[in-house]
Amino acid sequence: MQYRSMPGTGDKLSVLGYGCMRLPLDGEGRIDEERAVRLVRSAIDRGVNYIDTAYTYHMEESEPLVGRALRDGYREKVFLATKLPSWLVEAPSDMDRFLEEQLARLQTDVIDYYLVHSLNAERWENMKKHGFAAFLDRALADGRIRRVGFSFHDQLPLFKEIVDAYPWNFCQIQYNFMDTAYQAGEAGLKYAAGKGLGVVIMEPLRGGNLARNVPEVISSIWAESPKKISPAGWALRWLWNQPEVSVVLSGMTTESDLEDNLASAEEGIEGSMTEAELGLAARVREEYKNRMKILCTNCQYCMPCPHGVNIPECFNRYNMAFMFDNLEQARATYPVFLKPEARASACVKCGECEEKCPQNLEIRDLLEDVKALLEAEG
Repeated sequence: MQYRSMPGTGDKLSVLGYGCMRLPLDGEGRIDEERAVRLVRSAIDRGVNYIDTAYTYHMEESEPLVGRALRDGYREKVFLATKLPSWLVEAPSDMDRFLEEQLARLQTDVIDYYLVHSLNAERWENMKKHGFAAFLDRALADGRIRRVGFSFHDQLPLFKEIVDAYPWNFCQIQYNFMDTAYQAGEAGLKYAAGKGLGVVIMEPLRGGNLARNVPEVISSIWAESPKKISPAGWALRWLWNQPEVSVVLSGMTTESDLEDNLASAEEGIEGSMTEAELGLAARVREEYKNRMKILCTNCQYCMPCPHGVNIPECFNRYNMAFMFDNLEQARATYPVFLKPEARASACVKCGECEEKCPQNLEIRDLLEDVKALLEAEG
């Protein structure tokens, strides 16, 4: 296992973190506790020392499971991270209430890495309104948390605003070799690192799509390397190659996931990829992009839609169905990332977006395609 020092704190964190959002399930859709505990403890035994969960994961069962998994001396071996559910806060007192509940669930007196969860413009305003800074200051002072950060799901300008709004220790962003300009993206990675923040990476495999059911043309590109590395391994190595990356989270659901990720983490060294290997990653990226049906660049010129449609995200979810040959997942994630008022069906065909689109996309017709594919019942 490779380790990196968290900027500003000196904490030695394993480059591979265990993300507890995708723990193994039993036949009834609940966490398979015996298997999940065995996986988490096996990861810790082999050097993983950053364990990440959240209040809402697995219908609020992830934190209690992690608490039980960290019994028998395992709590002392790890840096434990969890998250304040920013969208559930309705009063300043809620933040203390959630933290106290989380400490009890996790069977610990302190959270090592505490994040304000899943910030976007709406949730950021909610956090400011309810005095998040005073809460974090108080929780740091009384020792209930040790490091503070936030996870992020919005656009780069807001990301920079949040970075600059509080003396955070770290942040967590979605980033992988496909998502270099999505949400915070590479620019956000470098901005946060330049401000002295550690950066924890989520969705390194784009929800597993970069590792599962890999198209033959993609597999053949990776196979050009004399090194026998899995598609997941290449995606992880691409991230670890960058010095700004502190920890990469992986939701390891199976024993084979764990073994593959641990093997990859042995090579998780910054600057270790050759130009030829980086070239392979670039070709894979382009091949995936060639599978896109809508050539939207996420430039945001069409936004804001006067009627609330999130046009780029509608197109992103549509493209994912074709890029990764996974219509089922695209349909499942569409309502998660898009509220009803932001979906393609909310378009009133005013045409204002088409006047602004530098790609000259026929946005109104394309939104009909999105609606037909992702909002169809059955």
